Amino acid sequence: MFTLDSKFKANDPVLFIDRKARSYLKLLRPGTKLSIRGEIGSDDIIGIEEGSRVKFSTGETFVAIRPTYADLIPFLPRAAQVIYPKDTGPLLVWGDVFPGATVIEGGTGAGALTIALLRAVGPTGRVISYEIREDFANAARKNVATFFGDAPNWTLRLRDLYEGFEETGVDRMFLDLPEPWRALDVAARALRPGGVLTCYVPTALQLKDTCEALQRSACFGQTESFETLLRHWQVKGMSVRPVHRMVAHSAFIIVSRRLADSAPAVTAGERQSLAQATAGDEPAGPDAPDDATD
Repeated sequence: MFTLDSKFKANDPVLFIDRKARSYLKLLRPGTKLSIRGEIGSDDIIGIEEGSRVKFSTGETFVAIRPTYADLIPFLPRAAQVIYPKDTGPLLVWGDVFPGATVIEGGTGAGALTIALLRAVGPTGRVISYEIREDFANAARKNVATFFGDAPNWTLRLRDLYEGFEETGVDRMFLDLPEPWRALDVAARALRPGGVLTCYVPTALQLKDTCEALQRSACFGQTESFETLLRHWQVKGMSVRPVHRMVAHSAFIIVSRRLADSAPAVTAGERQSLAQATAGDEPAGPDAPDDATD
């Protein structure tokens, strides 16, 4: 993993920001030239302080900073849609990823969530990614190597996860698949009791099918689902208002707990009755209004 200090190093990703707040991501390859509008040598950037103002050959000045995770993801080279930062935070929090955890990722795409998981589990944790497409796997390998660095605690398996996972006793699992309900049996065999399963699906039909399969399963419980909406605000002098565009629906997040095999058995009919009885109910959580229990 990159060791960060205040000075740029060789092979660092750098975000150049112009006077109109437009951003340009570049890599500091020694001996190369960086081009935006004009040129500057990578060697001229290596060794200077992050946050410096640098002048390109045309005389235009840019602020040079390392990208945060949120800065990086929109620039990530990819052939498939990535999980954007507005969803990554809730995925890590509701999915309860912690330092030292063993995590399975089903579907790597370009490796955006992989990088977030590696950061979250730390050097004592482990991430195992399953990807069926070789082109996606190759893209993920390259992006992790470029934008995260050496990851000896990451294993990428090129195989169909619907056929089963090699691991057992896993703490957390994330499934970014078209049909996650098909993977519930193999997920249950891989997760330890109390483990957290998190699914990420874009459509309401996928949400319905996944939640109903979880409700029917004797292996999972405490299922909840939600989406996140992100709205930026413009603050310029007396103009304080929402920006004209917002990042609204991208996908649904579904979270469920792996139950112990010794848990009291519930028949399919009982589960169906419970699902119908609770349909439309809203959980009274920490953000519920004061009269939620009335």
